[in-house]
Order: sequence, then structure tokens, then C-alpha cells
Amino acid sequence: MQIGIVGLGRMGGNIARRLLAAGHGCIAFDLDRARVDEIAAAGAQAARDLPGLVATLAAPRVVWIMLPAGSATEAAIHTLSDLVSPGDIIVDGGNTFYEDDLRRAALLAERGIGYVDVGTSGGIWGLERGYSLMIGGTPEAVSHLDPIFKALAPGIGAAAQTIGRQTADQRPEHGYVHAGLHGAGHFAKMVHNAIEYGMMQAFAEGFDILRNAPGLADRADARYEFNLADIAEVWRRGSVVSSWLLDLIADALAKDGQLLHLEGQVDDSGEGRWAVSTAIRQGVPANVLAAALNARFRSRHEHTFGDKLLSAMREEFGGHREAVQPPTQKRDETGPVVSGGHQ
Repeated sequence: MQIGIVGLGRMGGNIARRLLAAGHGCIAFDLDRARVDEIAAAGAQAARDLPGLVATLAAPRVVWIMLPAGSATEAAIHTLSDLVSPGDIIVDGGNTFYEDDLRRAALLAERGIGYVDVGTSGGIWGLERGYSLMIGGTPEAVSHLDPIFKALAPGIGAAAQTIGRQTADQRPEHGYVHAGLHGAGHFAKMVHNAIEYGMMQAFAEGFDILRNAPGLADRADARYEFNLADIAEVWRRGSVVSSWLLDLIADALAKDGQLLHLEGQVDDSGEGRWAVSTAIRQGVPANVLAAALNARFRSRHEHTFGDKLLSAMREEFGGHREAVQPPTQKRDETGPVVSGGHQ
């Protein structure tokens, strides 16, 4: 199958590479020409601009946008809507707010253009491990894109099979799910990332308690000196908290047990805010998620070892680097298309 990829950052580039490895044809565009050249060297066809990308694709065209949520994605969709034709499909694989999906899908439908939103999880490891995909859109559009989703997903061997799913939809076992109509994919990814915040915060606080155990001044016989790398390593084996996040913690601590290369300022990419706001609108208690989000806000003013561990996890799974200032989330604005970033 042929597909256009717009945005070749840490995830967009690897999505193109994984599709190429599966035998799909990719036409790639990014404002950073060096990124385009890298993907072209891997077998993709280079596009110098969006009109060139659309002109190269055979109908019905599929264009996958992998750009930061907000103005960059909005601008790309606005430009593409004037270039593609009825029957073509635009895919947003970034971290978009689901209400924006509803608006965009309705506007594109007036022109006969399909729209699919894909919550994409896997970070910089997706090329090797595959991506967990949460998909929103019409059954017809999602079915048309099934070969793409199947190639990007981890596959049925990525986890032990769940007993009792013999008559259920087989796509989730392969690592992708048609979550519902427009916006459902990004809604599911929003909640996924909010849960991720809570899990990361729990690990960070727990390891901070372990690290500060020598400070039990009132109990000389309980001034334990824990080797955090060893604790992480043993928890990976047989523990009920074993997980990929714990694997990443073990990797980070093995490289730098004191995390001296990190300051501990923890950014948020927007989904935690959206999830907590949605929970408030629903009247659903989200105590852990709200606390984890607030902890990230606090980390920008004062930094603990736990904050450093949060930064380490983000660096390990997503290639995120600590920013001097937290990123600003903007939605529903138009502007120039920018280079792709990690989602």
C-alpha cells in the first residue's frame, strides 16, 4: 500500500521506516530536508513540499500526519484539504485533542475527504517493538487502512494471549483497535497518557523514598543504603510491578545511578491536562491522575530525585530532553507546517 508521511521526527521517521520494512511505499515530507534525505536513503520517495507529496500519491490517497498537536497539525490538515480529492483519507497520528478531531472530521466530510485519528504509543522504540494504535473513524476508512495498522502494530506475539478472546475482534491482540468513531482514538490515547503519568509518578515517588532511607535520623538501625539499580533490577523479575516502565528505570539507573545528567524538570505534552479536564466535566474522580499532573507542574519550580527519575523515564521511552521552559499547548490555530516531533 502507498502512503504519504508528513513529519519525520522521532516517531514519524520510524513509522515510515517500519512501513518500508513491511513492503509499503512511502512518500515522505518534512521541513527539515536532512530528515527527508535520511528516509529517502531507507527507501522512501522524497517530497519537497505538500503539493508534491499529494501529486506523487496514487488515488485514493492516504496521508499520515505526525506533527505536534496544535497549530502545526492544524496547518497541515488545512493545506492538505485543498490538495487532496474526495475519497482520499487524512490520518492524524499525533496527540490531538479529541474535540478537534470531531471538528476536522465534519469539515473534511463536507468535501468527501475521510479523516482517521490514531492515538499512537510506542515512543522511539516503536520501530523495533511496534506501535500500540488506538483508532477513531468510520469502519470503511479504518478497514481501508488495515494493512498499514497491521504493519505498524507489534503483532500477536508481543504479549501472552488472553484466555476467552477466541470470538472477539482479533485486531487488539495484534496491537491495534478500532476504538470508535471520530475522536475515539485520541480520546483513548488521552486517557492512556494520563494513566502513564500516574504510573510514572508512583515509581518516581517510591524510588525517592528508597533513596532517602538513610535520612531516618531517629533510627540508627534503619538507615538503609539501597542500591536503586539493584532494586529496580530485582523488581523486574517476578514482581507485580514489573513493566516496560520499570525496565526503562533499570536502564536509566544502570547508566547513571544518581541521575546527575538530569535536572528534574518534567514537561507535560497536554494529554494529562485534557484527561483531568474531561474527568471534571464527567464528574469522575481522578485523584491519582490530577496529583501526577500537579507534580509535573511543581517540578518546574523545585526538583526532587523522583522528578529526575520521571525525566529519565521520558528520556528513555520517548527521547524527550528536558526543556528550559515547558512547551506551550495551542490548538485550533493555523500557521506554517513545522518539523515532526515525538508524540
